[in-house]
Amino acid sequence: MGVTYKDAGVDINEASLFIKNISKMVQSTFTKGVMSGIGGFSGLFKLNINKYVDPILVSCTDGVGTKLKIAFAMDQHDTIGIDLVAMNVNDLIVCGASPLFFLDYIATGKLTTEKGEKIIEGIVSGCKNANCALIGGETAEMPGLYLEGEYDLAGFAVGVVEKKKIIDGRKVTLKDVVIGLPSSGLHSNGYSLVRKIFFEKAKYALTEKLSECGCSLGEELLRPTRIYVRIINKLIEKFSIKAIAHITGGGLLENIPRVLPSNKKVVIEKDKIPVLPIFEILQSLGESSEQEMFRTFNMGIGMVLIVDPDEADAIIKFLKLQNEKAYIIGEVLKGKGVEII
Repeated sequence: MGVTYKDAGVDINEASLFIKNISKMVQSTFTKGVMSGIGGFSGLFKLNINKYVDPILVSCTDGVGTKLKIAFAMDQHDTIGIDLVAMNVNDLIVCGASPLFFLDYIATGKLTTEKGEKIIEGIVSGCKNANCALIGGETAEMPGLYLEGEYDLAGFAVGVVEKKKIIDGRKVTLKDVVIGLPSSGLHSNGYSLVRKIFFEKAKYALTEKLSECGCSLGEELLRPTRIYVRIINKLIEKFSIKAIAHITGGGLLENIPRVLPSNKKVVIEKDKIPVLPIFEILQSLGESSEQEMFRTFNMGIGMVLIVDPDEADAIIKFLKLQNEKAYIIGEVLKGKGVEII
């Protein structure tokens, strides 16, 4: 008998079973614009052009990074998909866009239906939280390219914004107020440094109890990235937000300047930031400088808004009514970049 594709490490039957098993989950994210079902060569989505005067499509792509290593070690795969969606839609919304649909790419050495379903569970949960449809994806089985039990994830999001409502930071002026929305933890950034500090330097195990965090190290490191879509959409509808920065890779120091005019800087009062215990533990164990921490991690602030001083208090009050925490952490001055004082 001749050599088969399965002999080479690729099981087409397993892939077909996987698609069949996830169909209902995926379909549960479908919105009115979805025109195609699962299993096609591409996903179709009809934009409701009657809803917009001059619609602009917005797109982005991202992955989860070495946070995946924690999922592998914990053999826990049901939340990593939330991270994947979050890393994309949180980038998408900073220009004022609303997510429309999402696609995923899962690459692995050997596909197992059970693990694949857990990953999709997280992606579906993230899409529902972000009010977007999961309309397509690709699962690539590539034996020999990935270590046994490991995989990689990538995501692709498309959204829409009315042209006149694009938020790009050009209206930012002196004395504007900087508001921070809290993160849920590390989100999905800085995990190469996290792993080096905890596992190489401090010799911690994933089962190590972090009393300050109220859970084990593994549980804290797998805490899903917060998705800000719903609250940002509410804020945009009610207030004139001048700029929004997703505090992702590069931390506060690298991400805020991306939405500032070239002659403006943001001064942040570090005492106004509710630094989460995980960051204090990391800095202590790693003996890392404050500069290194603020340019690597979100430090407890996952999204930054820049607003007119006259609206700042009303925004804080509105967020409290939405059961959302928010903090005035700084202001805009002349200069460049970000200064922490």
